[in-house]
Parts: sequence; C-alpha cells; structure tokens
Amino acid sequence: MADELKTIDLSALDLAALLCSRVCHDAVGPVGAIVNGLELLDEDDSPETQALSLDLIRKSSRQASARLQFARIAFGAAGSAGSAVDLGYAQQLTTQFMQDEKVSLNWNTPRLFVEKNRVKLLMNLVVIALASIPIGGTIDVTMEGDAENPEFSIIARGPKPRLSQHVLDLLAGKSETGTVDAHGFQVFYTGEIARTCGMDIGVSVDEAQVAIIAKPVATSAT
Repeated sequence: MADELKTIDLSALDLAALLCSRVCHDAVGPVGAIVNGLELLDEDDSPETQALSLDLIRKSSRQASARLQFARIAFGAAGSAGSAVDLGYAQQLTTQFMQDEKVSLNWNTPRLFVEKNRVKLLMNLVVIALASIPIGGTIDVTMEGDAENPEFSIIARGPKPRLSQHVLDLLAGKSETGTVDAHGFQVFYTGEIARTCGMDIGVSVDEAQVAIIAKPVATSAT
C-alpha cells in the first residue's frame, strides 16, 4: 500500500557506493569478456581460435567503451555545476550504449545545449524505458519546448511492455523498507535527478507501450 511506503534517505557515502556499483555492473561484463578473449589467445594459437578471440576482444572493447562513456554523462559530473550538454552528444552516447540491444532507438530532439542534469535525466529515463521492453522493440525519444523549458517524451513499444509498481515507487523516492539496493538504484537515482532539476515524471503503461513524460514542475502563480 502507498501509505506503507517510506521515503528513501541515503547518506552521501551510501549514494557514492551504489553509484560506483552501478557503473561497475555495466562495465564488468565486457571487461570480463576481454579477459576471456586474451586467455583464449594464450591457450590456442590456431587461426580459427585466434580470429574468434580477436573478434570477441574487439566487440567487448567497444561495449566497455560505450558503457563507460554513457556512464560518464548519465551518472557522472559531466563538467562543472550549471554546465550544459549537447543533446546530439547525448544521442550519440545513448545509441552506442544500446547498440547490442534488441531495440531500435528513434531519437528526435533538436540539437540544443541543455542543462546537464536534465540531459542526465533524459538518458536515465531511456535506460528505464529499455528495461520495460525486455523482449525488444522500439524507443522513441522526442522533445518539446526549448533549452530552458524542455519536455521530454520517451515511448517504449514492444511485446508485453511492463513497468512494475516498485519502479514507480523508486522514481518517487520511496520503498517499503526506506532503503534501495544496487539493483533498484538507477531508478531511484533517476527520480533524484528529476527532483534536483525541477522536473516532474509522468508514467503510463498499457498493453502496447510504456510512455514516460518529463517536464518542468508547474509553478503556481502568487
């Protein structure tokens, strides 16, 4: 029940630890594959094995680089406070990050420099949308408004799209225990970014799609 949920309150140390865990989680797979490829090169010098090993190393190196470059913007400082990030650069990094997924990314935003936290928010919302269509499909990213007042729309379409109530609770900064583990941290972090940069997140789910809308918090007239 919603009234049983507790607000998640992390210390700076816990936040840093969970953030590091998330980045390591994304990098450890391809880095481990690179190690496996190098071990194969040492153990078997046949032309076939050499070719397979080098192909594995090249593919895994590309994956590791893409994931770390994405994490640098989506999870990192990405410049000094108040800096802006080019949406075109965000598109490039997100496309590379998703290159090996069974999902087509259609990114249609103007080429603008937008405040970095709002770009971080957009990239993290795409990660959430990606998880909502595990079988594959398409993700459409669009933007309305201008650089100062952007409204982002992320629509994920695919077979049996889903977004659990647990995810929605974490986006709101709440959980049953008042804590969050490494598995749910990215969703919680996305909600924290939204609150920091004054954005509201709206989510709707039906049998055809998951729609995520992020827009500036409405201010009441005084």
